Amino acid sequence: MSGPHILILGAPGAGKGTQSANIVDEFGVEHVTTGDALRSNKEMDISDMDFEYDTPGEYMDAGELVPDAVVNAIVEEALSSADGYVLDGYPRNLEQAEELADMTDLDVVLYLEVAREELLDRLTGRRVCSECGTNYHVKYNQPEEEGVCDECGGELVQRDDDTREAAENRLEVFEENTLPVVDYYRDHDGFVAVDGEQAPDAVWSDVKAAIESSEE
Repeated sequence: MSGPHILILGAPGAGKGTQSANIVDEFGVEHVTTGDALRSNKEMDISDMDFEYDTPGEYMDAGELVPDAVVNAIVEEALSSADGYVLDGYPRNLEQAEELADMTDLDVVLYLEVAREELLDRLTGRRVCSECGTNYHVKYNQPEEEGVCDECGGELVQRDDDTREAAENRLEVFEENTLPVVDYYRDHDGFVAVDGEQAPDAVWSDVKAAIESSEE
């Protein structure tokens, strides 16, 4: 029997990455993200699609968005070869949601609900080690010594996309493009809204229960 087909939705900062990692460990499925799928298919030949570039990697190297049609094809390939998956970061808009319906059947659609101010606190409070990339948070995951990485002693910095202005822009993009996707799935039999403002262990308990109930 193949593993469950899971879609996880939520705004930036909602905890999708954390819960996806838990799902992978518990249920043995693949974590499929658009970023990882694009990186692992950088050399995919898309010359027959008649776009500006012949591979996804050329778009990425040029700092340009990979066309939706290419992203759709890459996600479809990744899902078709996965023995169960948790899909994270796709679909980002209604057009992609409709494409996904043609690619695969979903067992569970999880939506991590977190209020906007809480999301902003999470996003702007993140600090990243400039040496090894370990993540911390000024409120939720502090290092032993302020500003210093526990792992390697590197300096902790705030990334450009974690400033208040950048975080608000990211949330506006989510609200405009991806919130309609959440509404699109509300009538799905496997749709479950999870309170993402709980402690991570409590969120995981709800997520795990939702997936297990879908397998019964």
